Amino acid sequence: CLEYFTGGDKPHLITGGDDKRVKIWDYQTKSCVNTLEGHTHNISAVCFHPELPLIATGSEDGTIRLWHSTTYRLEQTLNYGLERVWTISYLKGTNLLAIGYDEGTVLIKIGREEPLASMDAGGKIIMAKHNEVQTVNLKSLSADAELNDGERVSLATKDLGSSDVYPQSLKHSPNGRFVSVCGDGEYVIYTALAWRNKSFGQGLEFVWSYDSSMYGIKESASSLAVYKNFKEDKKIRLDYHAENIYGGALLGVRAKDFICFYDWLDGSVIRRIDVAVKHVTWSDSGESLAIVTDDTLYVLSFDRNMVDEYLESGQEIGEDGIEDAFEVLHEVSTKAQTAIWVGECLIYTDSAWHLNYVVGGEITTLFHLDHPMYLVGYLRTLNRLILVDRDFSVISYKFLLSIIEYKTLVIRGDLQAAAKALQSIPEDSHNSMAEFLEAKGYVEEAFSVATDDNYKFDLAVQLGKLDFAMSIAEVLNTPHRWKQLGELALANGDIQVAEDCYMKGKDLSGLLLIYTSLADKDGMERLVPMAKEEGKMNIAFLILFLLGRTDECMGLLSESGRHPEAALLARTYMPSKMSDAVKLWKEDVRTKNKSAAEALADPEEYGNLFPDLEMAIKAEGLRNQMNAQSIPSMSFSQYEGINMIDLLDQVKNMSVNDNGPLAANGVEHAHHHEEMVQEPEAAPEPEPEPEPEPEPEPE
Repeated sequence: CLEYFTGGDKPHLITGGDDKRVKIWDYQTKSCVNTLEGHTHNISAVCFHPELPLIATGSEDGTIRLWHSTTYRLEQTLNYGLERVWTISYLKGTNLLAIGYDEGTVLIKIGREEPLASMDAGGKIIMAKHNEVQTVNLKSLSADAELNDGERVSLATKDLGSSDVYPQSLKHSPNGRFVSVCGDGEYVIYTALAWRNKSFGQGLEFVWSYDSSMYGIKESASSLAVYKNFKEDKKIRLDYHAENIYGGALLGVRAKDFICFYDWLDGSVIRRIDVAVKHVTWSDSGESLAIVTDDTLYVLSFDRNMVDEYLESGQEIGEDGIEDAFEVLHEVSTKAQTAIWVGECLIYTDSAWHLNYVVGGEITTLFHLDHPMYLVGYLRTLNRLILVDRDFSVISYKFLLSIIEYKTLVIRGDLQAAAKALQSIPEDSHNSMAEFLEAKGYVEEAFSVATDDNYKFDLAVQLGKLDFAMSIAEVLNTPHRWKQLGELALANGDIQVAEDCYMKGKDLSGLLLIYTSLADKDGMERLVPMAKEEGKMNIAFLILFLLGRTDECMGLLSESGRHPEAALLARTYMPSKMSDAVKLWKEDVRTKNKSAAEALADPEEYGNLFPDLEMAIKAEGLRNQMNAQSIPSMSFSQYEGINMIDLLDQVKNMSVNDNGPLAANGVEHAHHHEEMVQEPEAAPEPEPEPEPEPEPEPE
């Protein structure tokens, strides 16, 4: 197998053979540059990765080996247990590598996707793509340049030169004068302006201290070196395996499941924190720290004064360091990708590519990113966050420090100073400030700051400010808001205002509640046509039923096509109209199923199927007589139980041969009803015993 070098201008090609060796050749001089050994079977595939300084080789031994294309050092061996490797391929412009085996195919991602870019405080961005180093300067933007959120900033790119090592990390010093590049087991410190080599050395990783004159080097998994003024100052020996190091106010060393922080000056252990760290970033003041894990973002405060006092006291420092050195302020469940500090405000992007910031434990989403972008800094002169995407395009988003100042004052409880700071915040951001105030429990202040009518209405309802809510509801004039206001008025006992609100919002359920509670018959009458107009037939039916107008209830069911319910209603309350209801029902069913329609029995034709129908009709007449006169609701306690009598039992006790007794009994009951209405304070007398049925006269 053979492939030409595609990563630059080297006249190289790579070959693999049955001698289990991989050879790199100079095809101009026809000489062997290097031989890679390690496979235990025939070499079946070779590949120069076009984006990364890697050579990938595959063998019939089932392994993939990744070699550094400059140093030819073996970086990693992969074995997926799929038998022999037969082919290796890449997708140009990505970090993807595809491997074909006897038993299947594997697609892997190697290297890092985050672009190597660093920005100083003045807006100068240095970027590295492979060994080529370029710079863009946001200072070059004209004063009237229009910057739109999420759009690419048009900047002139300048070539600085090339890096002496293949860069795996690139970072400005705190003062912006130097830039460190680390890779291939070496580091180089360049001057930021002229890109001249200032210092270099051996090191697996490089980090800056809070002071630009100090930096740290990871020499091996168990040894660190601290440099001051470009000279080695001290070494720190570790009794554990160090995976990564982090700079900032303290020197952080990450192991598999914990991180240790060391003092830059004397190398003392300041604190060990048992958490699997993914990334660490310090604020410029050194008072705040963000620790990023796979699924959580921790915000901590660092007490430098307490640590200094502890160190000066000469007290012994335990294995876990100084217990009170850090305090966990907030814990956020998120998958953070990149994070920076702007003052004491933490800004980060998450796995869903939202641009968020955290103040006082409150997470606010600034923007939704339309593709992966990575934070590189904040430019105070433009009040904009600066991000870079994988194509090294520079994108900016507006971010006002005055908002952070305001929120910080609110968290401290200094509302008077916060009110002054609010004046420097644009009015279109006041509503988000009101939401922050509400979240912190300052609802009254939030109401005074809010500008959106809908949000202000919600706050007025929350505070019980009925008059304010009423004036806002007049402006909004939406059914939902009138209903909310009606509920508030009802809770305050202002029934008239509640009725007006429900009427304006056409909240028929709310009006029905009021009218039934007040036994307002006229109000219920007015509600019927409104319910029909709004198509709320259930409310219209309920009102008619409560008013005792069962014939209209049946008509409403029939008009709505609810013929089965109309027939059942007639059977229960109006047996005299049951035949009419069944006829309408049969007509409706006949259009769908004639045999089913014929199965419905009409009481006029099949009276034998409806026992006691005649008595039910007589009971209906008796009921109509009893309901002929309405009883005031205030007299309910005196009439309780009167209308619960069993009408069928009464009818059965009456004469079935003579209509006289029924009429007499019904009139007598009606007269008794009238007497009780005229004299509500008198207790109802017991009903008279039914007269015995008269004996039939002899023929």
